[in-house]
Amino acid sequence: MELFEAKNVDKIFAATQALTDVSISVKEQSIFGLLGPNGAGKTTLIRIINQITAPDSGEIFLNGKKMTRADISNIGYLPEERGLYKKMKIGDQAIYLAQLKGLSRKEASRNLKKWFEKFEIMSWWNKNIEELSKGMQQKVQFITTVVHKPKLLIFDEPFSGFDPINTNLIKQEILKLRDEGATVIFSTHNMGSVEELCDHIALINKSVKIEDGPTDEIREKYKSNIYEIRYRGDYNSVSRSLGQQYKIIGHTELKKENHLTVQYLNGNSNNDLLQALIPVSEILSFEEVIPSMNDVFIKAVEKSNKN
Repeated sequence: MELFEAKNVDKIFAATQALTDVSISVKEQSIFGLLGPNGAGKTTLIRIINQITAPDSGEIFLNGKKMTRADISNIGYLPEERGLYKKMKIGDQAIYLAQLKGLSRKEASRNLKKWFEKFEIMSWWNKNIEELSKGMQQKVQFITTVVHKPKLLIFDEPFSGFDPINTNLIKQEILKLRDEGATVIFSTHNMGSVEELCDHIALINKSVKIEDGPTDEIREKYKSNIYEIRYRGDYNSVSRSLGQQYKIIGHTELKKENHLTVQYLNGNSNNDLLQALIPVSEILSFEEVIPSMNDVFIKAVEKSNKN
């Protein structure tokens, strides 16, 4: 079941087309990656979902109903540009932000203290924001984003400024929130995080959606018929046996084994490659190279820019 849908959304700012007929569908209790280069239109779509701005045409739906401002209480939004009051005490500020999302002061204080204890930051409660590092401030803002247990969470570059330990902490919390029933829209340039977290992605470039589908299927779509092979044998014999039917992309000779990276040409099959290698080598492993999301991102954007 879809928790959120955007249908045929257009948005123009002055002479700039920010979004062109963009539609996405986000399944309930999933993590959806909203990807694209800087200026592609991702943040504009996120702002439309949060009712910060309105589309020029198209509609957005939450739980099958057209979204209104009243739905904001069901959304948690962590923007890329952080914004906290530097002179205000952290605990007071967190309670204030939680109250804006509909929690009573008592409920806000109780829920926030659970999160502060989980993140081992209770000692910060009476400090001012300006006393904290950027990473510490982001921990506080992450907590205020999720404290009211929203149905839809939107994270825009949530790992910016975090060290690897805290990045992993936030990743694990996002997965827990998903497992507990939240639906997540996740926007980032960190493609490794997309591979780890996202069930589904949409890729926007120059205001237009250019890819949309399950993460694994998108990666499969961009395969280039490249294989990595570990073998024992003479490289010159292997190279001659492959002939002109295969392109050798890389080769490494080690003491006990060699590593070979080969690309199929002219529609060759796995069996064809193995039949060429077996007479002249001992095959230790044979594995297809699935492109990373970083490779997919670059290829898809380059292809889109050429069209």
